[in-house]
Amino acid sequence: MTTLNDYYVPGLHISEHSIQVPLDWNGKTPGQGFAGESLHLFYRIVEDPARIHDELPLLVFLQGGPGGSCPRPLNPTSDGWIAEAVKHFRIVLPDQRGTGRSNHVDGRLIGQMDATQGADYLQRFLADSIVRDFEHLRRTEFAGQQWTTLGQSYGGFLTLTYLSLFPSGIAASFTTGGIPHVPGNAHELYEHTFRKMLMKNARYYERYPQDRERAAALADKLASESLMLPNGDPFTVKRLQTLGSSFGMKPSFERVHWLLDEAFANGDGSVDADSPLTEQFLFDVMTATDSHPLYWPLQEFIYANGELDEPIHWAAQQVRDTMPEFNTDARPLMFTGECTFPWMFEQERQLRPFRGAVEELMARTRFGVIYNAEQLERNEVPLQAAVYYDDMYVPSELSLDTLSRVGRSHAWVTNEFEHDGVHGDKVFRYLLEQARDRGDLAHIL
Repeated sequence: MTTLNDYYVPGLHISEHSIQVPLDWNGKTPGQGFAGESLHLFYRIVEDPARIHDELPLLVFLQGGPGGSCPRPLNPTSDGWIAEAVKHFRIVLPDQRGTGRSNHVDGRLIGQMDATQGADYLQRFLADSIVRDFEHLRRTEFAGQQWTTLGQSYGGFLTLTYLSLFPSGIAASFTTGGIPHVPGNAHELYEHTFRKMLMKNARYYERYPQDRERAAALADKLASESLMLPNGDPFTVKRLQTLGSSFGMKPSFERVHWLLDEAFANGDGSVDADSPLTEQFLFDVMTATDSHPLYWPLQEFIYANGELDEPIHWAAQQVRDTMPEFNTDARPLMFTGECTFPWMFEQERQLRPFRGAVEELMARTRFGVIYNAEQLERNEVPLQAAVYYDDMYVPSELSLDTLSRVGRSHAWVTNEFEHDGVHGDKVFRYLLEQARDRGDLAHIL
């Protein structure tokens, strides 16, 4: 194992590493040599400074997303699960292909390709390739040692892919807010999540009733004027509505409330249809509605498993079109959740280069196999899942249905936390204790 850098942040020892993985895993086997175009897979190992010479078991973190890189810890408590995990494990933090320092993918790269080339390229950045990268890493850099997985959000999707394809590589699994519906599809998912969005909007306006008027006035202003965000993107009602994509986290209601609070420039900032919008508000909206460059292009394709009966073809937009509550002229204004819409790839600067490739993918029906229902049913790897009852992104009713058909799985259902609960100091510790008390970790810890 070659070390690129070796250093400390307060309370943690970190080493940096990188290996080569195939761009296209077709016909190749993790752990074996390969020919053809490759990518860099970058990863960090995080340890307790007092235990860097101890032979601790491995825990690999499967980051949420899609298109998200692993945490950059500031200290053991900056991402709450790390403080507990580092007591028991050497933590492996890989940047999934296309993210962070693993051959970063953005619009500049995709913009150099035609639609078919771009679609072919992006399709290699989904779960079937990501999990093979991780299994290759385990076999080549860690001598095939089994590791424990912790999957947050999309990382839970990756967990089920890992358990479907390479279960022998895993000693135990934990997931937080990340059990997808198996079988399932994108259209079904959005039928559930749009209903969750209505519930979250109702709770938001119940907590901050004054924001009904403020959000409506902003929407009316954007519908009647041509306004731009600081990066040159048009500021439309639909863009304003996407502020709700964070409504499944804490304290997102408060963040959106205080963002809207400073929207109007005149006088004391009270709602004023004739007032210009503040520059700070425009900047904050731009920042809050921006995202990692792979997040929106890949969003709907994380639900594509093998040969599809029909193309995905903008599933979120299809469902939205059946729900007049989300029309731009409906009042109160409804904020939208974690959804990809066609207009994003026309209006948003960083997404425009992806437009042709995403349109091509939307019409495809053949994807890699990411779940094996039969293998999951006979699964023997202990799986402990935190299922958040009010989860806006991964509906709990779908997660529990899946878990009812996954061997050795255990669900902890709670409404104490939102989708980002793992970043506090309670969720992972509780899951670890539950698994340990059942004896599921006797062969590890």
